[in-house]
Amino acid sequence: MPIDADVIKSLHKYEIRILHVLERMMKHYQWVPEDDLRAAVKLSPAEMKYRLGNLIYRDLIRSDSVPYKGYTLIFAGYDALALSDLAAKKTISALGNKVAVGKESEIYEALGFGVVILKLHKVGQRSFQTLRNNREYMPEATHCPWIFASACSASREYEALKALNGKVKVPVPIDINRHCIVMSLVPGANLFRCILEDPDKVYREILEEVKKAYDAGYIHGDLSEYNIMYDGETICLIDWPQWIPPNHQNADATLRHDLDTVITFFAKKYQTAYDLEEAIRFVRT
Repeated sequence: MPIDADVIKSLHKYEIRILHVLERMMKHYQWVPEDDLRAAVKLSPAEMKYRLGNLIYRDLIRSDSVPYKGYTLIFAGYDALALSDLAAKKTISALGNKVAVGKESEIYEALGFGVVILKLHKVGQRSFQTLRNNREYMPEATHCPWIFASACSASREYEALKALNGKVKVPVPIDINRHCIVMSLVPGANLFRCILEDPDKVYREILEEVKKAYDAGYIHGDLSEYNIMYDGETICLIDWPQWIPPNHQNADATLRHDLDTVITFFAKKYQTAYDLEEAIRFVRT
């Protein structure tokens, strides 16, 4: 379900307080006990009941009574916290349409100093164990790993964008809050949607940017035609949460997989015959 900006704007300060407390206490509980939540929020029983009811009705939190009465924050509530804080900082002033949904993210347009992009990382609950096994930066012990892993994933990507900004063609990072990255709008379309007049030129440009990133200490880790943008003149590499450094134990295999995926795409769509070993040598040179 798309984020409802009107719901976020209408949240009462007590409801925001409850969301903040739930976020903090969920590092210790899967379901925060009602008594502990009430003691931390410090509202009267009647006020607390009313505000919790509003949050449940708006589908920002959930409750359960087994084995005890407790409450948990869900992604919609986490979205509300991130966007409320970004609006309070004046990073964004209005939320636009959802423009894309990825395997682990939702993308929205928004207004900041002009049109910007919001990328909300959404690591799936069911896929979390697989992600944790494959990505060592994911948190180990937490009672709501998919929520906090999403913030960790966003932080990881934001780190890469800051380091590569000005060196590699990537989105410009503007701000981050929890699992939400604010970045510049990238013109164009995903490479798989484009019809290239000069595939060789675009392929060479991709290799150049991969090399620049490698020289800066970053291997993308999930490079494909789905996270290369092209506007008819130049490319932009997006989606960096899975990056690894060139000295990582899996660096060789990861770089090889990234380049092989790109080469396979060009071969299938444009009948090219690029050499993988030559591409790897170029990036490492």
